[in-house]
Amino acid sequence: MTTWKEFAQAAPRIAEIFLRRHAATGNLCMLGTLRSDGFPRISPVEPRIFEGQLAVVGMPDTTKFNDLARDPRFCLHTATVDTHVKDGDAQALRHSHQPAGHRAAPTIRAQQLYDDTGFDLRGREFDQFYVADITVGSAVEVGDGHLDVTIWKPGEAERVVRKH
Repeated sequence: MTTWKEFAQAAPRIAEIFLRRHAATGNLCMLGTLRSDGFPRISPVEPRIFEGQLAVVGMPDTTKFNDLARDPRFCLHTATVDTHVKDGDAQALRHSHQPAGHRAAPTIRAQQLYDDTGFDLRGREFDQFYVADITVGSAVEVGDGHLDVTIWKPGEAERVVRKH
């Protein structure tokens, strides 16, 4: 499993773009999952870095978490609001899993979410706590007359593909 901490060390350029875009949109990302009928679903989420891992968080008891419980594959993409992508964007293909001891984590996470945003899920019981096993990462940056696509896979260094 590749944690966020390991990913950020192996792919610092992609991680920096992800964190920059994540912060710029108020932590908003788009989560792609597979519905039970096999069609894709896109849902807004506010992922968090929690204890060195990327946690997929959101409102409990939603269809996106039912999707992840059934099929752990997903794609997470930073929210893009600029069609010229001046600030770049990033995405990662991942598998999710519920970590051992995850039942205690939502309580801590709910307090952190409340402290960070004022959104109050404290005291609610929910089992849906997923962390990412990062399997592929990429980022796009627009330069002076070119597009740089940075790609990372486990066991490899980041590589940049320049498109003119």
